[in-house]
Amino acid sequence: APSSPGWPSDDPGAPTVLVYGHHDVQPAAREDGWDSDPFEPVVRGNRLYARGAADDKGQVFFHTLGVRAHLAATGRTAPAVHLKLLIEGEEESSSPHFRALVEANAERLAADAVIVSDTGMWSEDTPTVCTGMRGLTDCEIRLYGPDQDIHSGSFGGAVPNPATAAARLVAALHDEHARVAIPGFYDGIVELTERERALFAELPFDEEQWLRTAKSHATHGEAGHTTLERIWARPTAEVNGIGGGYQGPGSKTIIPASAMVKLSFRLVAGQDPGRGEKAVRNWAAGQLPAGIRHEIEFSPATRPCLTPLDHPALQSVARAMGRAFGTTVRFTREGGSGPAADLQEVLGAPVLFLGISVPSDGWHAPDEKVELDLLLKGVETTAYLWGDLAATWRRAP
Repeated sequence: APSSPGWPSDDPGAPTVLVYGHHDVQPAAREDGWDSDPFEPVVRGNRLYARGAADDKGQVFFHTLGVRAHLAATGRTAPAVHLKLLIEGEEESSSPHFRALVEANAERLAADAVIVSDTGMWSEDTPTVCTGMRGLTDCEIRLYGPDQDIHSGSFGGAVPNPATAAARLVAALHDEHARVAIPGFYDGIVELTERERALFAELPFDEEQWLRTAKSHATHGEAGHTTLERIWARPTAEVNGIGGGYQGPGSKTIIPASAMVKLSFRLVAGQDPGRGEKAVRNWAAGQLPAGIRHEIEFSPATRPCLTPLDHPALQSVARAMGRAFGTTVRFTREGGSGPAADLQEVLGAPVLFLGISVPSDGWHAPDEKVELDLLLKGVETTAYLWGDLAATWRRAP
């Protein structure tokens, strides 16, 4: 219909699918270490090098080729589904206006399923479908003690020290099992199923290689969970910064007037950022001694999103990808956060992640590239996907 955006199917009863991606990219310059101009695409071997080749212009582009292939292979003049595209230009700037845009256009963007192609898969040899992303909330806590820096000999040991309070606050963030110790923090979370844990365990995960990528020297985290479970499916609390008092050369024997802590919290399905913020505020207030005044400022939060493994739309993506790659498709999650949760929450539709990028593509780095063979696999996947989704929704009650 003219009032409906996108490309309508010739079948009025077909499902509606919204494809999300972004056209903005990270800054890049030849002097950053690129072997060619980052904004002039160059093919070397079987790779296309350019800023945005993988993140995210290339993965938006394969959808246009995929529709062309879908129509050519089926003889259709319109897609098997009502197809809409939402391609934004602020993703690399944390999508500050995205939720308001979706809310203002919720009727125009209404869909039965959302396909997000701003993600990747495990490796060239192990195609995977991501089932969810964690949410994020973060804050800065400012602590105030004396009205000015004061002499530690004249007053030390007799008044509270905000730098000590900051250290104690950070130390109280986790218990001895590396679980977040904030009361109520875990309320309502969707726990991993045994099947999900088993599927994670089937992935060819090399922990030593992962540590090298992480530029770290040992794994650490919540007891009872593997590294992949910790970064994909468990909530976290991290200290992003801590400071206060004198930090110049030599000594300065003071009790500082103030200190600060920056904290971030990754959230999983079932956790509400608003409840989490309230829990953090109550916890911090209860940790601080008399004589320490504090202020907490939170940034806008990103909600978590998760699509259950047995959701029919997710199964359609896995089947289409399996046909394209000719092998079993496995399932992952993303440890990071993005605007996908806004689409899920505002539109009330499941979010499915379809990405063909691999870790070596170098998102945000010099010589970002995309494997052309995998890009074409993305084309083939979407060529199969629209018909599979239409058939799946036919069978749905």
